[in-house]
Amino acid sequence: MTPPPPGRAAPSAPRARVPGPPARSVLLLRLLLLLWAAAASAQGHSRSGPRIFAVWKGHVGQDRVDFGQTEPHTVLFHEPGSSSVWVGGRGKVYLFDFPEGKNASVRTVNIGSTKGSCLDKRDCENYITLLERRSEGLLACGTNARHPSCWNLVNDTVVPLGEMRGYAPFSPDENSLVLFEGDEVYSTIRKQEYNGKIPRFRRIRGESELYTSDTVMQNPQFIKATIVHQDQAYDDKIYYFFREDNPDKNPEAPLNVSRVAQLCRGDQGGESSLSVSKWNTFLKAMLVCSDAATNKNFNRLQDVFLLPDPSGQWRDTRVYGVFSNPWNYSAVCVYSLGDIDKVFRTSSLKGYHSSLPNPRPGKCLPDQQPIPTETFQVADRHPEVAQRVEPMGPLKTPLFHSKYHYQKVVVHRMQASHGETYHVLYLTTDRGTIHKVVEPGEQEHSFIFNIMEIQPFRRRVSLRAWMLRTECGVGPRKLYVSSQWEVSQVPLDLCEVYGGGCHGCLMSRDPYCGWDQGRCVSIYSSQRSVLQSINPVEPHKECPNPKPDKAPLQKVSLAPNSRYYLSCPMESRHATYSWRHKENVEQSCEPGHQSPNCILFIENLTAQQYGHYFCEAQEGSYFREAQHWQLLPEDGIMAEHLLGHACALAASLWLGVLPTLTLSLLVH
Repeated sequence: MTPPPPGRAAPSAPRARVPGPPARSVLLLRLLLLLWAAAASAQGHSRSGPRIFAVWKGHVGQDRVDFGQTEPHTVLFHEPGSSSVWVGGRGKVYLFDFPEGKNASVRTVNIGSTKGSCLDKRDCENYITLLERRSEGLLACGTNARHPSCWNLVNDTVVPLGEMRGYAPFSPDENSLVLFEGDEVYSTIRKQEYNGKIPRFRRIRGESELYTSDTVMQNPQFIKATIVHQDQAYDDKIYYFFREDNPDKNPEAPLNVSRVAQLCRGDQGGESSLSVSKWNTFLKAMLVCSDAATNKNFNRLQDVFLLPDPSGQWRDTRVYGVFSNPWNYSAVCVYSLGDIDKVFRTSSLKGYHSSLPNPRPGKCLPDQQPIPTETFQVADRHPEVAQRVEPMGPLKTPLFHSKYHYQKVVVHRMQASHGETYHVLYLTTDRGTIHKVVEPGEQEHSFIFNIMEIQPFRRRVSLRAWMLRTECGVGPRKLYVSSQWEVSQVPLDLCEVYGGGCHGCLMSRDPYCGWDQGRCVSIYSSQRSVLQSINPVEPHKECPNPKPDKAPLQKVSLAPNSRYYLSCPMESRHATYSWRHKENVEQSCEPGHQSPNCILFIENLTAQQYGHYFCEAQEGSYFREAQHWQLLPEDGIMAEHLLGHACALAASLWLGVLPTLTLSLLVH
C-alpha cells in the first residue's frame, strides 16, 4: 500500500487539529501504519536484492502493443538485424515492428486449426509453439487441435506443410525442446499422443533417426539444448540440460537432480538390433549448485543461458544456470563448456567398477564408425559419470543466491565507456518483474551487484516469453517481453530512472550509464566518453562535486497538538533512511524496509517538536540529504475557523474506508 504524499496530514484528521477529535481514529490510524510497516518488512529485502525499483512506462504507441485478444501461450522470434519480433500465439502469428522513435505497428497472419473434430474447445485451438527462420521462409509449427502441423510463412503467404510430428507438441503445456542445426533437427517431443509417454531426446531429421534409451532418464524436464563445434568435426557434441527425478529415494534427498547430457553429433547408432536406433554416445552428469559456507543447496534447474567466448574458444563458453530449492529461493551458478567436456572425457562411470571398454563410453569416433556393442551396453546400464560438474572459480560456489524465485535468464556481454567488460544478467521473477544484475567480466566472483528490479508492464503480470536483442546498427539494445495481453520492448539502458545527480547516477553501478553534461545518459547515445566509475564500492567519489546537493527546504504551518506525518521516498533499497530532528534520530528505516517511503508519525505536536526535520540516506560511505522539512507553529484559532467543519467529515470518511484498507493489507 502506498501512503499519502509526503507533507500531507494523516487521513484521520486535518493537519491542524482542533480539540476533541475522536480518539478511536488515532488508534485506528496507528494500527494501520503498524500493519503497513509489517506488510513491508514481511517482504524483507537485504542488500543482495535490487537497489531500486522501476516501472517501465515507455512511450505510448511506441514501446508497447496489445495483442487484441488474450494469448495464454506465446513464443518469440527476433529477426537479427531488424527492429521486428515475431510472436506465435493462438491461431495467429504476429509481426511487431518497433522502429526507433516512431509508432510501433503490428501485422497478423492467421493460422487456424485445420482439424474439424476435437474433444473440447481448448483442444480445437492451434497454439503456435515454434518459430524458426529456414531457407524456405519462416517455419511456424503448432498444436493444430492435437494434430501437430507446420506452415511456411513467405511474404505473408501461408504454405501448409501438413502434419509434422516432433516439431510441435500435442498440447502447449507439454515440456518441449526443438533444436535446429543446418538440415538436422533434434527434438524432445513425443511423436505419438497416447503411445510413447517416456520422454526421449531424438534426432528427427538428419542422416539417421535416433532416440535415447528409455532407462537413461527418469521423468526428465528438458531445459536447453545446444550444439558445440569442437576442434575436430567428428568430435562435435550435442549438450542438453534437464532435471529429472532423483533415483535416491531417501526422505532427506532432494526430489530433483539437475543434469547435463552429452551426445556425439556424428553418432550413427550401434551394431546390434538393440542399439541400431539408439544414441550410443549418451552420458549424463550431475550439475552441482551449492554454497558450503551457508549450507544451501539448489537442486532444481530452471533455465540455462550460454554465453559464447568473444574470441571463439568453445571451451570458454560460459553456461549460466538458474536453480531453485524447495523454498523457492534461487541461485545462479556458472559453468564452462571446457569443464563439462573434461568431466565426460575423464570420469569413471557411477556404479561401474570394472575397467572401461575401448573405446570408452561417450567417445566420438571418426569417419562415422559404429560404436562397439560392448561400449554401448556399459554406457546404457551406467549412463551417469561419477564426477560432478561444479561451478567455475576457486570456491566452486554460486555466482550469487537470492530469496527471489528466478525463472529465466539471459546475459549480455558489454563494454563500458572506460573499456572494462561486464556481463549483465536479466532474470525474470515469479512476481512478473525482471532483475538486472551486473557481473564484472574480468574477474571471477568479484563484485556482483543487483542494479534494479524492472516491471516491464504498467501492471504486474506474469511474463510469458522474452528475448534479448543486442546486435549493433539497428538502434538501442532491447529486451522484448510478452504477457498474455501485450508485447513490450524494454531498453537495456534505463538511465533516466536514476535520480540524485552525478552521485546517484554513479551509485547505480549501471555499466550502460554515465554522467555527461549534467545528465545521467546511456553510453550508446553519447557521442563522447562519459563519466563512469571503476570503483564498485565508492563510485560516487568519482563525481566532480565531493558532496551531493542538499535537499530544498519545505515548510508547513501546524497548530499545537496536531497529528502529522513526514514521508520520505526510499529510492535506494540498499540505503538506511533516518528522520533526524535536532540531534535525535526520530525514525530509522533499514534496507529490509521494502515499503516505498520512510514515515515519521507525530501523534501530538508539542512545542519541542517544531523545527527542522532532515531525512538522511546512508549507503556505505555515500550520504545524502533526501528531504528537509520545517514545521512552523500556526494560530490554533485560525485553524479552528478554517478546518473545524472538516474535522468530523474527515474522521468519518477515514473510519469508513479503514476496514477495507486493513483487509487488503492482511491479504497482502
